Amino acid sequence: MRVARARTDDGVVTGTYRDGHLVTDDGEYAVDPAHLLPPCEPTALYCVGRNYTATLEQMAYERPEEPDFFIKPPASLLGHGDPIAYPPFTEELTYAGELAAVVDVECRDVGPDDVDEVVRGYTVMNDVDALDQQGRTARKAFRGSGPLGPWIETDVDPTAIDMYTDVAGERRQEANTELMLFGPAEIVSFLSRRFTLQPGDVIAFGSPANPGLVEPGDTVEITYEGVGTLRNEIVGTDAW
Repeated sequence: MRVARARTDDGVVTGTYRDGHLVTDDGEYAVDPAHLLPPCEPTALYCVGRNYTATLEQMAYERPEEPDFFIKPPASLLGHGDPIAYPPFTEELTYAGELAAVVDVECRDVGPDDVDEVVRGYTVMNDVDALDQQGRTARKAFRGSGPLGPWIETDVDPTAIDMYTDVAGERRQEANTELMLFGPAEIVSFLSRRFTLQPGDVIAFGSPANPGLVEPGDTVEITYEGVGTLRNEIVGTDAW
């Protein structure tokens, strides 16, 4: 089942998305998929880095002993189809295609075997990064740095999903989630032992190798098979 959010004449509604329609308890709405909102309202986006062997090799990182994470604020969110404005404070804007879990209930100290009970489903995230801002808070936390969507897929096994990222029609990333160093259940459990996770919180599991630079005019399409395709266009600094 695909759970999505959209703005309609009746306000923001959440329901099951099927063939361009959002079905809710109160009715059915025709929705252009390009106008879907982020599929949840998190208090935080927890993002794991250095979680694929190929990424460690490409970036010359040491293998972490436990999941290495950072946090993006809710203000970083964009929806499927929203433009990503090129920030004026960077000359090295990058994409990174990631699978993400959406938390369903308030929880803490969740065991790996119980993660399915606290996760609503999975979605796609683009971990947008101002690469030349190393060591600065704005590097990964600015507005527009967290495109998420297009929906939450509630019926998918996250442990062996093929993914690929296309930029301006060119294949840039290709991998499978089975190549993660730390699996989805292990990561959710780990974070739940450090935070009280809230409904709607997002946990992104890291990007495979070849995150790369983008320019205004590029369209970034990130696909996780069985979950969905997140699509956003990079636009110029004038839109910032």
